[in-house]
Amino acid sequence: MLPVLLAIQLGGCALVQVRQDDPRSYDENRRGDILTTGALSFATRNAIARLGLAPERCGGAATACIQALRAATLLDHDAQLAALAELTLGEALKADRAGAVSAPRRVGAYLDAARCAYAYLFFGDRSPRERAFEDRQTQVRDAYNYAVERVAALMFEQGQRAGRFHPPVPGSVEAIDGWQLRYGSIDLVLPRGAPKLEAMVPASRLRIDGLASVYRRDGLGAEVVMVARPAAGVAPSRMSPFADTGYLPATVLLRFPGASLAQVLDGHEAVVDALDPYRRDSTAVAGQVVPLAANFSAPYALWLADAGFGRKAIDNLLGRDNALDRPRVFLMQPYDPRRLTVVMIHGLASSPEAWVNLANEVMGDEALRQRYQIWEVYYPTNAPIPVNLVQIRAALAQTFAALDPLGTAPASHHVTLVGHSMGGVIARLLVVNSGDALWQRIFRAPVDSPRRKRLATLAPYLSITPLPGVDEAIFLAAPHAGTPIAGHWLARVVTRLIRLPKTLLETSARIAEVLAGELPEQAALFRTAPTGVDLLRDSSPYLRATSTLPIVDGVRYHSIIARRSAGVPLAESTDGFVPYASAHLAGAASEKIIMSGHSVQETPQAILEIRRILREHAGVGPADTAPPAQGAR
Repeated sequence: MLPVLLAIQLGGCALVQVRQDDPRSYDENRRGDILTTGALSFATRNAIARLGLAPERCGGAATACIQALRAATLLDHDAQLAALAELTLGEALKADRAGAVSAPRRVGAYLDAARCAYAYLFFGDRSPRERAFEDRQTQVRDAYNYAVERVAALMFEQGQRAGRFHPPVPGSVEAIDGWQLRYGSIDLVLPRGAPKLEAMVPASRLRIDGLASVYRRDGLGAEVVMVARPAAGVAPSRMSPFADTGYLPATVLLRFPGASLAQVLDGHEAVVDALDPYRRDSTAVAGQVVPLAANFSAPYALWLADAGFGRKAIDNLLGRDNALDRPRVFLMQPYDPRRLTVVMIHGLASSPEAWVNLANEVMGDEALRQRYQIWEVYYPTNAPIPVNLVQIRAALAQTFAALDPLGTAPASHHVTLVGHSMGGVIARLLVVNSGDALWQRIFRAPVDSPRRKRLATLAPYLSITPLPGVDEAIFLAAPHAGTPIAGHWLARVVTRLIRLPKTLLETSARIAEVLAGELPEQAALFRTAPTGVDLLRDSSPYLRATSTLPIVDGVRYHSIIARRSAGVPLAESTDGFVPYASAHLAGAASEKIIMSGHSVQETPQAILEIRRILREHAGVGPADTAPPAQGAR
């Protein structure tokens, strides 16, 4: 009996116990930290315990733990600095949540946390590359990025309260809570027509719904979106045909001067950089090249959410009082003369929202992002195709001329057009040369004939010339020869609800008067003022005449065509709106058939095909992400 009692007594004195954790608990214990779970990380608890301190007491008495860590000599620098970064971030988070703590004190607390994290990343025992696989380095990088984000947000709010609405001047200095903040590289430039910086939105706090994917780049720095929208209320006659979206991606960094660890930790100076992640994918910090963190989807998502295009598309189709009256060209990112340009043109009763996933996927493809910039055309789809064609061509020509007056930038050459539905019809007409054909086919009006002179008002709409610089075009579900659906009774009902601008009605009435008695069929068409829906009919004289015009030499073109059912022969198939026969173009470099309804541009298959075409156009291999060669096609 005595041996049994002795064994029980000794067993009760065991100090170490081992148990299996489930995967979720393991992940929380090893990877959770003050930022993600509100509790200190596994590595920091270990470091504190090695100093003879109780980790559970450091949450409430962090100052004593921070002082002990700063004075520690028996910890390696990596363990010491990582623990300091987390504890100082915890103090900054508590100060941020406390309503009584002033903004300058909160900035100072986050600067202290960012400095400790910076010291670990660049002045620890090993380089960031040597610690690449460590959870602890990821935690410290995230602590640094969050602290930088809060410093940037608090400083922006303070600047707004002080009446500073423009990007800071490089080299300028601000004093706050015993710190000297000096502004270094500032890539931010106010978009054309934007009077001020309105807001700074931390991308890390955004939940983005409606995009198939959210594209980020892991790295150093706070991912933010700077909002600087063009001024509202500008008279249409003075309005530029193009505009930036007003949502600018930026990556904010804090650098702490010093050639040694002691200089960094003892200093109270920081350098603020605000960099453009479209122009830079890495930067040098403390003698090391590091990747820049970035969020490429957030600016686009914020713009679409704020613009309310879904409602406006119907207003534009019906010609309501607040409807768009002329095309606008929206630049999805600040203009870059070195990047090739992709122009996207939406379809009937649509808007730039039609391209939500395509544009996002192109910007998310690193190889394409380095080589292309996206422009989205927004136009009033109630107007007839010839009017929109003339106005869109003029808007694009004016945009290129304003941004590249000499016409020598790569952005003005090797342009790719992408058009869906009615936008595909317009895109195709931007790469044809009609010569005298439309005058002859529609109005039987040869050069110098009296009828031609009486119809001089129509000259801009019947003499089509290609948009300079275009050498690639992609047409998606485009009814080049029209569609019978546009003549359906429901379409006719919608047409009766559409209002056209007064000037267009007056011009149409004058043309009808000239044609009366000579060409009664055409006169009847103009007497009722044709709308965008009217001219999509397969009986439209305009589409019958233009659909046979050849695409000019030097332009490679592609068709992406939807079919709703595989049970029908391809030649007889339709996407529910556009027959295959109307969308098919002889001589296309490629033709992709996709099982889909009319909104084929939203399908993953169409997006993959367009990415393939764009990569081929830029001379990029399937897995190639290297920067483009000078003058690449």
